[in-house]
Amino acid sequence: MEPQFLMMLPNASAEEIIFIKNLTREMSPEEQMQFVSLYQGRRKDQQTIIILTCLGFLGVSGIQRFILGQVGMGILFLFTGGLCMIGTIIDLVNAQKLAKEYNQKQAFEVTNLMRTIR
Repeated sequence: MEPQFLMMLPNASAEEIIFIKNLTREMSPEEQMQFVSLYQGRRKDQQTIIILTCLGFLGVSGIQRFILGQVGMGILFLFTGGLCMIGTIIDLVNAQKLAKEYNQKQAFEVTNLMRTIR
């Protein structure tokens, strides 16, 4: 992956960049650019997850779970006050892990989408 691709993901961690390099190493430069363009629109930033989780302390629990595609957990958090705020605190501590898992899932989905388009 060339440096121009890395500039398209300014908030990506070093671990995420390495993961993307390994995932796209078999792709041509055009496919890498297409991958990064699609992935950039789908990925979630850790700070976004933290901000949405903090909204749970104001009475709107579970938004972070809806954004991460975990609708069932989002509904559960919404109706139980973030599982009595314990779940909200746990999500705040694990925000980096939640974002990483979501982003890796999205990267694999984009890769599979690109394979089906070929």
